[in-house]
Amino acid sequence: MVRLPRLTVSVAVLALCAILPGVASAADEQSAAPAGGRFFELRVYTTAEGKLDALKARFRDHTNDLFRKHGMEIIGFWTPAEGPKSQNTLIYILAYPSKEAREKSWKEFEADPDWKKARAESEKNGKIVLHVESTFMTPTDFSPMK
Repeated sequence: MVRLPRLTVSVAVLALCAILPGVASAADEQSAAPAGGRFFELRVYTTAEGKLDALKARFRDHTNDLFRKHGMEIIGFWTPAEGPKSQNTLIYILAYPSKEAREKSWKEFEADPDWKKARAESEKNGKIVLHVESTFMTPTDFSPMK
C-alpha cells in the first residue's frame, strides 16, 4: 500500500473542492458536524493584480490572531504551486465545532474593531480581495481528519 504524505492528501482535497464547487457549498443546508467531528470551511481568495503578498501579510500580521480570538481553528494555508493562479490565489481551511459556531465566530470577527482597522489599513492603496469562494465540508466516516 502506498502512503501519501498528509500534505499531499490535503492538497488533493483542495483540488477536488476547486474542481467540484457544488460539493457542500455555502448555500447547503448542513447544520452541524457529525458527533465527535468538526465542521470545516475551505476558503479560496482571488486577489487584485499584485496584491497576493499584501493579503498574505494581512493574514500573517493580523487576521490569524483574530481568527483564534473568535474561536476559529486554522488548519492551514496554501497557494497554487504553479500557473496563473499562483500569482493571485490564497487557499485556506478553518475548522469549527459546528456550522452554528462558524456563523457566530464570523459575526464576531467581522464586528471586531481590530479587524476593521487592519482591513482599512491594508486596503489604503486599493482593494486586495476581488472574490471569495467558500465551501463547507464535513468529514467522512473514513477521514483521518475529523
